[in-house]
Amino acid sequence: MEARARTSLRILLALSVCHLLNDLLQALLPALYPILKDEFHLSFTQIGLLTLTNQVTASVLQPAVGTYTDRRPQPYSLVFGMTMTLSGVLMLALAHRFGLLLLAAALVGVGSSIFHPESSRLARVASGGRHGFAQSLFQTGGNFGSSLGPLLAAFIVVPRGQGSIAWFSICALVALVLMWRIGRWYAHLHLRTAAHTGPVAVPPMTPAAKRTVAVLLALVFSKYVYLMSLSSYFMFFLIDRFQISVDSAQLYLFAFLAAVAAGTFAGGPIGDRFGRKYVIWGSILGVLPFTLALPHASLFWTACLSVIIGLVLASAFSAILVYAQELLPGRVGFVAGLFFGFAFGIAGLGAAVLGKLADWYGIATVYHVCAFLPVIGLLAVFLPDQPHHAHA
Repeated sequence: MEARARTSLRILLALSVCHLLNDLLQALLPALYPILKDEFHLSFTQIGLLTLTNQVTASVLQPAVGTYTDRRPQPYSLVFGMTMTLSGVLMLALAHRFGLLLLAAALVGVGSSIFHPESSRLARVASGGRHGFAQSLFQTGGNFGSSLGPLLAAFIVVPRGQGSIAWFSICALVALVLMWRIGRWYAHLHLRTAAHTGPVAVPPMTPAAKRTVAVLLALVFSKYVYLMSLSSYFMFFLIDRFQISVDSAQLYLFAFLAAVAAGTFAGGPIGDRFGRKYVIWGSILGVLPFTLALPHASLFWTACLSVIIGLVLASAFSAILVYAQELLPGRVGFVAGLFFGFAFGIAGLGAAVLGKLADWYGIATVYHVCAFLPVIGLLAVFLPDQPHHAHA
């Protein structure tokens, strides 16, 4: 039992590192927006289209991948997904026109859509019953990788130019090695039974479960559109309002994304201990006073508020994901694909709309409008209570 627990923890840590590397590569694109905007003379609308392309391709395939792997797990699909991401990173380094930037964004998005459903399943398999902790550890790796994107872009790409993006292919190669080893572990330890029993039977969704999923998706909409407004346009807001440099703005973005990583890790264990519904309530609706204050704050308080918002708002997703997985037993991959996919897709659509809004009315308007998104957290009142054993 002790050896098995150690093995599971090693797998969780390996998955978290893979998630870190995957999302670091995903975060390169928005971190490079100020550079690409000057290099290719892009409008905010075109930047929104880049985000839309990346996020939609990262979302459309995820529910389908998750549904398929619920019945027939594919341990080496992670390797294929990272290969797509590697191709996108190299194209991003070599692109010389806007169309190729769109293609690079799409390839990176496809890699993400393949990675998340199966890796989330593996995190649950290796959880030892601590599902909230496992999802938080897994997602913290991804969020920490997202926070490293702008930091590394500031120190590597800004002084050396677009071609230096190719150096990040080393991260993809390291992830490929880890994913291959994780795939071997899963194939040897967990697919033997599936080979004898065939595809897993999945129970149908009840109408009540469908309504609850709709509420959870609305909460994800609130969370991710606001987070995307910061990850895509926060640097432009800081540069426009406070006249700071691109390097400085990327450091402020790093602080926000690091806070998101910390908040993500806290959400799962707290949900395991006290109940996921309370985490969902507090993280989304509780952030409202800070989002309302941010557009009016000084540079110092803008930085502080962005960190608080990242910490509080990010704690919701682990709780939402595990809540939904417990609501729909037997559909772990589908739930992961649906919620990751919806989160990425709606964030991409939100980025495109907010980009147009910024072109028409100015970048500050984006944060005046988005400040009210956490009000959607009131919908958490419609979430049914889960039995204590579901999160104990």
